[in-house]
Amino acid sequence: MIPRILIVAGSDSSGGAGIQADLRTIQALGGYGMTAITAVTVQNTLGVSAVHAIPPEIVAAQMQACLDDIGADAVKIGMLGDAALIATVAGALRGLKLPIVLDPVMVAKGGAVLLADEAVAALFALLPLATVVTPNTPELAALTGIEIEDEADVVLSAQELIGQGARAVLAKGGHMPGDEIADWLVTRDGQTRFTSQRIETRHTHGTGCTLASAVAVGLGRGLELAEAVRIARDHVHAAILAAPGFGAGHGPLGVP
Repeated sequence: MIPRILIVAGSDSSGGAGIQADLRTIQALGGYGMTAITAVTVQNTLGVSAVHAIPPEIVAAQMQACLDDIGADAVKIGMLGDAALIATVAGALRGLKLPIVLDPVMVAKGGAVLLADEAVAALFALLPLATVVTPNTPELAALTGIEIEDEADVVLSAQELIGQGARAVLAKGGHMPGDEIADWLVTRDGQTRFTSQRIETRHTHGTGCTLASAVAVGLGRGLELAEAVRIARDHVHAAILAAPGFGAGHGPLGVP
């Protein structure tokens, strides 16, 4: 079975993150990727210099065109941009009996804001629809208002997000200090800690997109969430090690 993954996300002109990273990941893991592009960004490894949003009705139409014809086994959501688009995407997803991975993209690797402040609250409409939400610690702090200083805060914040409607949270610990990266999968039934050795490199552009897409492929294959996360983390680790070293800033991952 080839898992069909519908990606709802922005385009990265440099190919490191967004739709381009999603498609590369899905293909590497044996899936078939389709896209509903939410925005065209002008960016490279040094940062984002411009963003052109796609009208919400066109995003919804892209989604429906894929679902009506090819169908999907899972959905991955990335950059959404504003409240109007979030509401439109939520409407398009409501009623779908599919695994949904929500990566709440707020800030690009170079620091550019990719989600309007007023749209952060609108994200909560998507939480109950998602099988799992995959925030990094800054995103988790923005969503919950909890200052995160250690792993206990990470788990507490993820539990707070569960209390606000999320079904499961994969809280990514890459922004936390230390030689070890710890990610926490928190559900209503408990939590699981995943660890890996930190790789000292500046070539980490697109890690969040890659991880979320890899999880979507696993869920699209019918794997349990924890197993999909484990395989996805291993893929990201290998992709960082395989980074080609492109660009003067945060370079793209490779294909392991």
